[in-house]
Amino acid sequence: MRIANVAGRLVLLTTEGWTDVERASGGLFSSDPQEIFERWDQFRHWAAQAPPAGDVVLRESDVRSPVPRPRQILAIGLNYRDHANESGFSVPEHPPVFTKFVSSITGPYGEVALPEGSVDWEVELVAVIGRRAWQVSEEQAWGHVAGLTVGQDISERDIQLSGPVPQFSLGKSYPGFAPMGPYLVTPDEFDDPHDLELGCSINGEEVQKGRTSDLIFSVPQLIARLSAVLPLLPGDVIFTGTPAGVGMGRSPQRFLAPGEELTSYVEGIGELRHRLVRA
Repeated sequence: MRIANVAGRLVLLTTEGWTDVERASGGLFSSDPQEIFERWDQFRHWAAQAPPAGDVVLRESDVRSPVPRPRQILAIGLNYRDHANESGFSVPEHPPVFTKFVSSITGPYGEVALPEGSVDWEVELVAVIGRRAWQVSEEQAWGHVAGLTVGQDISERDIQLSGPVPQFSLGKSYPGFAPMGPYLVTPDEFDDPHDLELGCSINGEEVQKGRTSDLIFSVPQLIARLSAVLPLLPGDVIFTGTPAGVGMGRSPQRFLAPGEELTSYVEGIGELRHRLVRA
């Protein structure tokens, strides 16, 4: 199953095309894309039999984040060995966790304004919670995932690494620094949701390419470890980490500049495309 947020309305891909969920369900489900996660199991049952209206034209300019207002955004650092190495860290024994603030969310296409400083790219697989997870086991974890989407953990490194205590959440939470989309895809749509190619390019030049099978802590492991400490709520978002190839890890270092186009993808989901402009 694939769902999307088109101009603030929840749509579902059916055999006839994209279908407006509120209209097709006769008002059983809200048009609000965020609200669907509170009734995810019921929605999935309905979607399996949904009338294939195909009444929505999908224009890129109308597509927004499939998860517009999560209560919690949790992000994982150093979750690929090659990225830990390029960052000068040893492989972590426990997932390094930080947050991105909700006001940083934007959709899969459009512009991102660059503040002053050293702005970097980090393509990531994003997992979205569909069923409350509290102290769940790794074996149970996929049952709490609504779907997967593409994310970019855009990062301003100067603030992120400023002392005396690093400010990860601030450096990663400027407006537009959490693009997500273009669709949310349920895990059953993939041959193997543990092994997806992901990558990133700038003006067509490939700068990142990896596979989620190389994650140090997989999606189920992350859910088990995070839910051991705090409840994961329906609609919460987990940025799972980025592979090697970020600008800070290069020699010489390279950062994003106005006028460039940043493209990010995850196999089987789609791609994000953003034009970078000066704030």
